[in-house]
Amino acid sequence: MEDTFQRIYEKYHHDLFQFLFYLVKSREQAEDLVQEVYIRVLKSYDRFEGRSSEKTWLFSIARHVAIDWFRKQNSLRQRIIEKFDWDRQQLVDSHALPDEVVLQNEQIKWMYKSLNNCTFDQRSVLVLRYIQELSISETAEALGWTVSKVKTTQHRALKHLQKVMSSISEKEGHPIGKTGVE
Repeated sequence: MEDTFQRIYEKYHHDLFQFLFYLVKSREQAEDLVQEVYIRVLKSYDRFEGRSSEKTWLFSIARHVAIDWFRKQNSLRQRIIEKFDWDRQQLVDSHALPDEVVLQNEQIKWMYKSLNNCTFDQRSVLVLRYIQELSISETAEALGWTVSKVKTTQHRALKHLQKVMSSISEKEGHPIGKTGVE
C-alpha cells in the first residue's frame, strides 16, 4: 500500500491541490483538504474497483471533501452570526482575497475573479475541464454526473463567465477582446 500511495501522491498531488485551491480559495485550507483526501484514499483504496481512472476517483473524493468542508463552514458561520452583537462589534478580515493575488495576465485575473461568481457546480466543472484538462466523460465520472449534465453545466458556466468578465472589463475600462472561454 505504501508504494501505491507514493505513486498516487507523486502523480496527482499537484493537480489535487490545484483543484481544491480553486474551490476553497485558500492555500492553507486546500493543504488541509488534500490531507483529508489522502486519509480517505488510504481508508478506501482496497474498495477502488477501477471502473474509472484513479484521477477521476481522486477528484470525486476531493469534491466530496470540499462539499463537506463548505457545509461545515456554513453551520459554523451560522452559529457565529447568531452569537455576534452586530450593533457593537465590527468584523475585520485580515486574509487577502483571492482576487488580490497577483496575476500577470489581465484576462486570467478577470477569469479568476469571475470564477467567484459561478456556482460551486459550475466552478467544479470549469476547473476540472479547463485547468485539470479532464475530458467531459472523466469530469462526469469525477462528479458522479451524466455527460449531458456536465455539458449543460459547462455551457451555462462559460456563458456566465463570459458575461461577468465583460462586466469586469467594462468597469475597469479595458476592452476584453477575445476571452478564450468560448
